Amino acid sequence: MFSTDTIVAPATPPGEGGVGIIRVSGPLSAQLLAETFVGCPTDRMRSHQLYHGQLRAADGSQVDEVLAVIMRTPHSYTGEDVVEVHCHGGPQIMRQALDLFLSKGGRLANPGEFTQRAFLNGRLDLSQAEAVINVIRARSAEACQVALGQLNGRLSQRVHRFANHTRTALALIEAHIDFPDDEVGSLDLTAVQREVAATVEDMTRLLDTFDTGRILRDGINLLILGRPNVGKSSLMNAMLGEARAIVTEIPGTTRDTLEESMVLGGFPIRLIDTAGVRDTDNLIEQEGVRRAKDKVGMADLVLLVLDASEPLKEEDRLAASLCAPEKTLLVLNKVDRPNILEDQPLEGFLRHVSVSAKLEQGLEALFEAVVTHFDRRVVAGDRREDVVLSERRHQEAVLRARHSLMRFLESAQHAAPLECLSIELREALAALGQITGETTPDDILEQIFSEFCVGK
Repeated sequence: MFSTDTIVAPATPPGEGGVGIIRVSGPLSAQLLAETFVGCPTDRMRSHQLYHGQLRAADGSQVDEVLAVIMRTPHSYTGEDVVEVHCHGGPQIMRQALDLFLSKGGRLANPGEFTQRAFLNGRLDLSQAEAVINVIRARSAEACQVALGQLNGRLSQRVHRFANHTRTALALIEAHIDFPDDEVGSLDLTAVQREVAATVEDMTRLLDTFDTGRILRDGINLLILGRPNVGKSSLMNAMLGEARAIVTEIPGTTRDTLEESMVLGGFPIRLIDTAGVRDTDNLIEQEGVRRAKDKVGMADLVLLVLDASEPLKEEDRLAASLCAPEKTLLVLNKVDRPNILEDQPLEGFLRHVSVSAKLEQGLEALFEAVVTHFDRRVVAGDRREDVVLSERRHQEAVLRARHSLMRFLESAQHAAPLECLSIELREALAALGQITGETTPDDILEQIFSEFCVGK
């Protein structure tokens, strides 16, 4: 997996911009800069200091006026010598600058290869490397804080604490396997069990944060559901503050799901408008209804929209039958007209909010009800934790480690041989090592870094 090539890539997104950055990492970084940069000689450049000059092609023609910096090993992002050249951010300039470094012996970097080198060179462990992409993709301030905490090593510290306690227990067990009691003293297995049980409790507290972490990283799936013409698309437009969905008086206007993003109370929201739920002979509308039904099971919260100015219809009850009451908020729409549903809540659904999507009335109460639902469900208790799990891979690894420790406790209770207890502790350590990268298979590492952009 490890390569000693000198790699090159744009570190800024494609397109026009005020500044574009070419990043170079590897043993030839300083040499490539010396051959292309006219300004301060590279051997006189101080690490981490910008120098003004020109980038010149092999024939001496000017490519651009630039700023250049060398970040010398080991104090760089990758742990290798790293060079950055700050050009004007036009596509043509960036292409010429990139081609210039490639012609001098650099190789175009693979996706995530800079961060992969940081991991392989010990600058970051695997959980910190994964946090890099989550910082970049964070869709809310709270999601960014969770990702930054992981990048700063908070999750790694917690995992190392689990591993150290497990390793201590394993050392005691294996000492009594390898040496007689008269050399190492008698084994206090009860004390070992007590320490392992405390680690299991600590793991459980961390696992309980996963719902929060998943929602902050991936966003809340907020599904708008209901029969045709109750105002679902109007509600989506009102919540977004723009005319995103087509609204007409014709029932069944929305034939497919429509998704948009917003942020509420620090939560990134994926707002999903669906086709009206009803029995229909129209094949296109049938497909839209099928997709709406499929989305219900994936939703974190369903906004079941009813027309408050009309009695409940069979199609309302059909839509309601798809929903779990604990994951559903009734939205009584069109309350700018006489409201006849206020005192007739749908059976089994206790929570409701009254709005007028047309006049944008009641939206604050709706937003507050959505945020309160998630504050109560996943966040209120988790804010006491300084570490939040957000990656399913990490959750599964901690679950495996906890399961192994629980098997250890059960086996110890039944006086299992010490060799069997040792196996359970080793399996727990192997699972924890997959989080930090110590025991992660190469194919998983490749998959993780392939999700990064080329310049990171």
